Amino acid sequence: MPPMRTLIHDGSNDDRWYLCRGGDPADVYVLHEPNGPSGGRPSRIELAAFLAAADGSPEHRALLGMIGSLVRTDRAELASSSPTPEPGAAGAEPTPGEAATSI
Repeated sequence: MPPMRTLIHDGSNDDRWYLCRGGDPADVYVLHEPNGPSGGRPSRIELAAFLAAADGSPEHRALLGMIGSLVRTDRAELASSSPTPEPGAAGAEPTPGEAATSI
C-alpha cells in the first residue's frame, strides 16, 4: 500500500512539503519534494525532527496549523463551563487584609 500523503505547504519556489503516513499507523513523517531546477531529491524527515526544528518556516507553521485544526473547542460551551469575571472586575475586589468600604 503506497503511503498516504497530505500537502502541508506549496512553496513560492515550487518546493512541496507533505505529511505522510506509511503502512504502520506509527510511521508518520514529512516528505520534502524540492523544485525541479534545484536538482534535489525528495527527502523524508521524521515528524519529531521536523517539529523539533521549530524554525518558523512557512511549512513548519502550516503543519502546526494543521495539527491545531484537529483540536475542537466549542467556545460557547467553554465560556459557560468556566465563568470568568468581567473585564476590570478582578481589580475591584479587595486584596487580602484590605477592608471593603462602601461609598
